[in-house]
Amino acid sequence: MSYESLEELETDQIVTFDGVVHDEAEILEKMMDDDFYYGYLGKQALSSSSLKTILKSPKVYLQKLEEGDVETQPLRDGKMFHWSILEPDKFEAVEIVDVKSRNTKAFHFAVAEVLAEGAGKEVYTIKEKETALNLKEHMLKNDMASSYLQDAEYEIPAIKMIHGVPFRAKADILKKDKIVDLKTTGDISKFKSSAYAFGYDLQAYLYLQMFPEAKSFEFVVIDKKTFEIGIYTCSEEFLESGKRKLEKGIETYKYFFVDNNDIEQHYIKDML
Repeated sequence: MSYESLEELETDQIVTFDGVVHDEAEILEKMMDDDFYYGYLGKQALSSSSLKTILKSPKVYLQKLEEGDVETQPLRDGKMFHWSILEPDKFEAVEIVDVKSRNTKAFHFAVAEVLAEGAGKEVYTIKEKETALNLKEHMLKNDMASSYLQDAEYEIPAIKMIHGVPFRAKADILKKDKIVDLKTTGDISKFKSSAYAFGYDLQAYLYLQMFPEAKSFEFVVIDKKTFEIGIYTCSEEFLESGKRKLEKGIETYKYFFVDNNDIEQHYIKDML
């Protein structure tokens, strides 16, 4: 693949936003713990998701840092689907409430009980579990899709300094020299066009920098309604688009959060 890679990656020491210097091997070990990965590093490093937010609105990024993320239904569904295939231990550890909707007294009571116990468990409905298992079943029935899971590593973390900024990532699947990412979609016929809007180009390019042993990036996608499966290889054009977004996102981050320019002066300029 001939897309242009970043010229320089600093890899020996990782300096998080709090000024702490980490040995790369040691911090990679800590990143296997979700509390550290999503908790500490969620605030002390960037990811493809946080950079997408910065590109859309630095104000929203700051709000999420202060108030936390809102867990949408698609995000919950995606997590359960991923766990069912890639991390079955986490899937089995989820607290399941026998209700169809989260908007019930029984569900809210179960969440309150788990919080009171301090068990750190995730709470999901039986419907959410059944949805994930249904998607998993259809995914594994497809020979091509299931072949990506064979002789591969799952949920592999990486952390790098890119232009002086710490970035974290977890590859769903590393298969030889290929990164594979599992996605769900509400309409697979629109995946190619929506991939740019959702910043999947940024994710693919960034991950190829984070995992230099990888030479290509592919998305394996399943439609939540029809169970149709799509396999999408990232083109040079797609990755170059991701590179531009990465560089623009880092520039925006540094302008507001390193140089401390007034975030209230940020505005969106476009043409209709």
